[in-house]
Amino acid sequence: MQTLLHICCAPCSNMCIETLRGEGIEPVGFWYNPNIHPFTEYRSRRNCLRDYSAAIGLRLIERNDYGLRPFVRAVADDIDGRCVKCYAMRFEAAAELAAREGFDSFTSSLFISPYQQHELMREVAERAASAHGVQFLYRDFRPYFREGQQRARDLGFYMQKYCGCVFSEEERYLKPSKILK
Repeated sequence: MQTLLHICCAPCSNMCIETLRGEGIEPVGFWYNPNIHPFTEYRSRRNCLRDYSAAIGLRLIERNDYGLRPFVRAVADDIDGRCVKCYAMRFEAAAELAAREGFDSFTSSLFISPYQQHELMREVAERAASAHGVQFLYRDFRPYFREGQQRARDLGFYMQKYCGCVFSEEERYLKPSKILK
């Protein structure tokens, strides 16, 4: 089975890759994350993933579009509801690429994060799969999250502090414990 694995970052990907390989699935990585801002954050995550992919022999396809303007346009009318649009942008791209390149299925490293809206992601991914005539390979990778994060630290990965979009970074700093510090 050929599976395209959309990857948000190296720290979230390591256990997803290991789990899929353990099932006999050799994933192909796919970097497409127009939500990640600012550019320095985008570049740090991308470059860490490039290095990790090379180190473990993972084929990586990059759609290397720094998408500040398209992302902001897509979410501007509903910033609080931005996650569904963010998921749709990335899963649509993954499903389209998977179908065009003849992959049997696609999935995402986002499914490892306990901080993401898991069921909403699954619905969006299934819609994208249906629209492009490709299978969505559902895996709940969340039980491996802590192990993957520790492994990422041990490997010296760049470790981000927010999901990626500028609005999540804002929320990180606006938490009550961070205000006025």
